[in-house]
Formats: sequence, structure tokens, C-alpha cells
Amino acid sequence: MSFFGFGQSADIDIVLNDAETRKKAEHKSEDGRKDKYFLFFDGETVSGKVNVNLKYPGKRLEHSGIKIEFVGQIELYYDRGNHHEFVSLVKDLARPGELTQSQSFDFEFTHVEKPYEAYTGQNVKLRYFLRATVSRRLNDISKELDIVVHTLSTYPELNSSIKMEVGIEDCLHIEFEYNKSKYHLKDVIVGKIYFLLVRIKIKHMEIDIIKRETTGTGPNVYHENDTIAKYEIMDGAPVRGESIPIRLFLAGYELTPTMRDINKKFSVRYYLNLVLIDEEERRYFKQQEITLWRKGDIVRKSMTQQAAIASQRFEGSNS
Repeated sequence: MSFFGFGQSADIDIVLNDAETRKKAEHKSEDGRKDKYFLFFDGETVSGKVNVNLKYPGKRLEHSGIKIEFVGQIELYYDRGNHHEFVSLVKDLARPGELTQSQSFDFEFTHVEKPYEAYTGQNVKLRYFLRATVSRRLNDISKELDIVVHTLSTYPELNSSIKMEVGIEDCLHIEFEYNKSKYHLKDVIVGKIYFLLVRIKIKHMEIDIIKRETTGTGPNVYHENDTIAKYEIMDGAPVRGESIPIRLFLAGYELTPTMRDINKKFSVRYYLNLVLIDEEERRYFKQQEITLWRKGDIVRKSMTQQAAIASQRFEGSNS
């Protein structure tokens, strides 16, 4: 068997060129565990080495080609067999032949388009990965390396406040206002609630952040609602004319950017849900969609640069 190259096998290792310096980001896997992966952004080059290490020195490994792929794919959990690829790039590293010793192959995918944020949800997973394959007649040898992609947005120019009313005729009239409708993931939701008419006995009031994941199309649409945060506004009865301030810090919660109609496969939207409970345990709701977006570090860098310039000027004026 080994005479024909069948007795040889190999381990594959994928090593990124900037592995020592590239930032890592936490990402949740399907089983809910959090792991750290190399972080990339849209348009960044992905480059490195594929190491093929032969297991048995002195034996040759016949192959019908060695390649590496960069893949972006969406997997819907109810349709596990089908992977919907929206990015698929291939580089051939070696033509059909044989390896007589362990070997390394360089690869580079230049300025790769990565249009969507990596996401693991209740019914869907969007992932990016590198896959190196040594093709053989009977069984291929392959190795995958997952990466995480974050999509960055700029500050929205139009960011109007949200004003809404909750009313039950002759019993309750409440106005509430949030400072804006679009928030970055580390933002603070600031708002106020005004009680204009209170004739029912409210004992509890809270704001929930609800994540709604929608997968599928047509008759096969699935909705999953997940309450990400509960913020108690008050515990006790309000009086007419009272106003209650709201400050809800988003940084402490597991949030993603709003994702709308990603590759016509799924959406992730966020809602602020105002909940009132009266003394008879009746619940009153009012829901409003908000947009979440991921802020880049550009502002932070520019502030650092400004501090450096200010410091230089200060030192210059003292010299």
C-alpha cells in the first residue's frame, strides 16, 4: 500500500502572517460557548502559510492537488445540508504530484470582500473560514480555520428622537421619549417617561431590549424573540405629572448590529419594549424598533492624535 503512496498521511496547519499582532474577538459558538478568533474587517487582505506535515518520514504522499479556499457561508439550522456561500475564493497551492517531505505553501487573498458580520443565532449561522485541502483519490485531508468579521458603520447623520404615547381611554396616558433611534453597541439609551393621566394602579414598569431573529422566506419564515435586557424603570405607583428619567447602558449586553435581509436569508432586529403591569397583573406593551450599529475605533484614534498634537503644542509653547 505504501508503495502507491496510500500509507502516508499528513497534518495540515493554517498560520496567518499577522497572527502575533492581529486582534482577536470573542464569538459565540452553536453550543453557547465563547471562543476567541482572529478579527477581520471588510476589504482586508487575508494571507499566511499552509503547512503540510508528513506523518511518516521517508514515505511519499501522492496527491491530486493542494488548494486553499476563503469561504463566507450562511447555514440555516432547519436546512442543515445546504450551505449558502456568498464568498468563495480558491487558490491552487500545488499541482497534482507527490510530497516526499513536509512543505509550506504561501497564500494571499487580496482585499477580500466580507460584506456581512459573523453571526451565530438561534436558527442561523453566518461564518467565514479558510479551508486547506490536500486532494487524494480515496480521502482528502483538509483543515479549517474560522475567523470573525465585524462590520463597521459611520455615525448616522439623521438620528431623530423617538416619541410615543401609550393610552387606555380615560384610564392611562403616558408619553415617552428616547433621545435617538440609532445607537452604537456601546451607547447609552437616554429617555424620559411622562405620566399625563393615571387612573389605574401601576405596580411595575420596565423597558426590555428584544432581539428578533427572522429566518427563511415565504411560508417557511421563523421568528425567534429573545429578551436581551430588562431595565426596571419604577416599582410602585406613579402620579399624574410625574416624569421618570431612563439611562440604559448597552455595553453590558450581548448585542450585534441590526442586520436586515442578509443575503435574502435572515434578519436580526432590535426593539425597545415598554412594559407596564397593574395591580391585577394585567400587562400593557408598547414596542419600538431601534437600529444598532458597530462603531469603529477611528474616533478613538483621532482623539489620541489630537491629544498628541495638543501635548506637542503645549511643550512647544513652554520651550
